Amino acid sequence: MKPTTGARLGSSGCTTQVIVVRPPSEDVDLTCGNVPMAPLPVDAGSPIGEDGPGSLTGKRYVHPATGMELLCTKAGAGQLRVGDEVLGIKQAKSLPSSD
Repeated sequence: MKPTTGARLGSSGCTTQVIVVRPPSEDVDLTCGNVPMAPLPVDAGSPIGEDGPGSLTGKRYVHPATGMELLCTKAGAGQLRVGDEVLGIKQAKSLPSSD
C-alpha cells in the first residue's frame, strides 16, 4: 500500500485511526497490532487485545527509512508497524534560547 497525504486509515483489530501527514517514498506494509491498516470506514474484525504500549492520540509516528509520518487521531491497543519495525514517536524540536 502507498497511502497519499491526508488519507485516513484505521485498524480492524483495534480502535486506532491515523491521518497520513507525509506519505512513504515506496509501497509499505502498514499494520496496527499485526492487522493491515485500511481506508476509513473500517469493518470491525476480531479484537487484537494488548499489543505493547499501543498508539496515542495526538502523537506523530514516523518511519525514517521511507519518510512516512502519521498523526494518530484515535488511540488504540495496537502498535503501528511497517513490516516488523515499530514506528517511533516523533520528537519535538528544541527551540532556541532567548537569552
